[in-house]
Amino acid sequence: MNASNDNTAALRTGLRRVFPPWEYRHLRAWAAARIGGSVVAAVCGVLTLSFGGSDGTTYGWAALFLGGAALAFAGGCWELTIARSASART
Repeated sequence: MNASNDNTAALRTGLRRVFPPWEYRHLRAWAAARIGGSVVAAVCGVLTLSFGGSDGTTYGWAALFLGGAALAFAGGCWELTIARSASART
């Protein structure tokens, strides 16, 4: 029996190798979801700071939420930049 020679990884070049194929096909939607998640995480961080106590645990949780929000926002903006440049080429 002949095995199929389906090597799709070789067809993916550049930034298409960074993202899974299902994510790259819907890059704008994933970017919007990441930016929306970053807004939710930032709100959680601000609420933790405003309603938390004055101990170190409060600041640790707030730093975790706000740091995650910053990373998610940066990732979403990066994906939007990639989506804009990919649509301009086609």
